[in-house]
Amino acid sequence: MLTFSVLGPLEIRVNNESVPVPRGPKVRQLLSMMVMQPGSVVSHGLMVDELWGKNPPKTALSTVRTHVYHLRKILSRAIDDRATANLVDTWSAGYVLRAVPEQVDAEVFLRLARQGEALLRAGETEEASRALSRALELCGGGVLTDVPCGPVLTQHVQHLQEMYMRVLQQRIEADMRLGRHGGLAAELRRLVVRHPLNEWLHGQLINALYLSGRRGDALHAYQELRGILQEELGLDPSRAIQQMQQDILSGGEESTLRMPPSWQWAPSVGQLPSAC
Repeated sequence: MLTFSVLGPLEIRVNNESVPVPRGPKVRQLLSMMVMQPGSVVSHGLMVDELWGKNPPKTALSTVRTHVYHLRKILSRAIDDRATANLVDTWSAGYVLRAVPEQVDAEVFLRLARQGEALLRAGETEEASRALSRALELCGGGVLTDVPCGPVLTQHVQHLQEMYMRVLQQRIEADMRLGRHGGLAAELRRLVVRHPLNEWLHGQLINALYLSGRRGDALHAYQELRGILQEELGLDPSRAIQQMQQDILSGGEESTLRMPPSWQWAPSVGQLPSAC
């Protein structure tokens, strides 16, 4: 089976065996654009925008065609007859990668993300945690880490980064509902170092520590968040976080410490890890 990976470096595999990927940066950009939209037409205009932005040369379209010609030759040599011939189709408006979403790891990630969110909304918490965890396993090493990204690919990368953070938060929400507070506290410690301005993650760390019987550590985590926000942004924690601190100080019940679900929260956008 022929598969494509963009979560991490750009990769092509046939029956799980890696095959050479084009080396030229512009050819890699064009291939990446088509991989990001398998089975859909990527227009000439988008390709020109990706390679040259708002100031393309007069020869931009012919240069794109030349790059695609070389891409076809490279893929034909690399894949040979082990996979579908004519992998890149020419349409009047642009080019199409003849692939289905299941052949692209980013599409599998997004499908698992949708499945996990639906399960979480339906109260199928254990199944949601498993689906969301499987999605995160696919997405641990950045996006297109060895491909130069112009304005079009950058939008795709940012979308996947935002989805990664959304899925991560939903999986944490699921595990909190399942009572896995002790293990989550250690994980959240690492995450708030990586994403110091993400209040939602800090709030879940405070929550996990308190629900693990570590009231003093929870209050200390609040003070750490307050110090970061004051130093970096000149702001206090949100009202929801401040209320959590008050509830802990007063010995509030567990139910009063519940954070809003991640899909109702608006944290700062995180980044994918730079390495697996």
